[in-house]
Amino acid sequence: MSGVLVVGSIGYDTIETAAGRRDDVLGGSAVYFALAARLFSEVAIVGVVGEDFRNGDVELLRNAGVDTTCLTTVPGGKTFRWHGRYHDDMNDRDTVQVDLNVLGCFDPELPESHRDFPYVFLANGSTAMQLKVLEQVRPASPKVYFDTMNLWIETEREGVMKLVRHTDGVVLNDSEARMLTGIPNTVAAGRYLVEQGAGDVVVKKGEHGCIALWGDRISVIPAYPLAEVVDPTGAGDSFAGALMAVLASGGELHEALMAGTIAASFTCESFGPEKLVDLTIGDIRTRLNELAAMMSE
Repeated sequence: MSGVLVVGSIGYDTIETAAGRRDDVLGGSAVYFALAARLFSEVAIVGVVGEDFRNGDVELLRNAGVDTTCLTTVPGGKTFRWHGRYHDDMNDRDTVQVDLNVLGCFDPELPESHRDFPYVFLANGSTAMQLKVLEQVRPASPKVYFDTMNLWIETEREGVMKLVRHTDGVVLNDSEARMLTGIPNTVAAGRYLVEQGAGDVVVKKGEHGCIALWGDRISVIPAYPLAEVVDPTGAGDSFAGALMAVLASGGELHEALMAGTIAASFTCESFGPEKLVDLTIGDIRTRLNELAAMMSE
């Protein structure tokens, strides 16, 4: 078994930004992750949808090379839906409505065929669900990263810290890092998580890039500059997808962080995952070279 296994949400989003509004856009953390990851590595998705999930979207994932063997459809059920409205600066958003639907009772059971993935990403979701999946991963030393958010930090902090101690890396944004640790300085918050047992700590800082800490080392990667942001939904998940897939293909962490920030930049240029669907490795390499040139000036 090779590649990356991602467990997370799959759903439909209604998105409002300064660029307009889109209804029923394919979304979910696992979708963005997988569409970015498939450019660098094999990727399999674990998630649940309702009977209303469009057949065309299943085909979209399959045609992109995503393994959908573990995509479960609940008969009569309704797919997870999220409605978000972004502020004009695109850095903040309000959740207008969330309907968990079938995601609310998602109880993932990995089949034997999917318990040997050497790279696993526990995308944003219930901490209890993430811990259950972690227990099912069979290799003695797989590379497991996880994502979280303010909701789980507020309601399940003990579980989040258990994941910090028992996985190989955590991916979170700067406000989540501060909330989880109670430390206002981002670098100091990352250092604290490393001291608590985290392997790699990757802190996303939106338009300002990301910071990664591991051991006594630190890496700072700027974001690829965009003149226009259409929709930042899924940018963090796309970042994580490229990051994990590059690691799975033998890349170093610094290289993976670079690929992640480039994948996120493309995601921001269209509503939903539209840009990711047609993205090629050549597109990624072009921006990687441009970003590297900017960093060397």
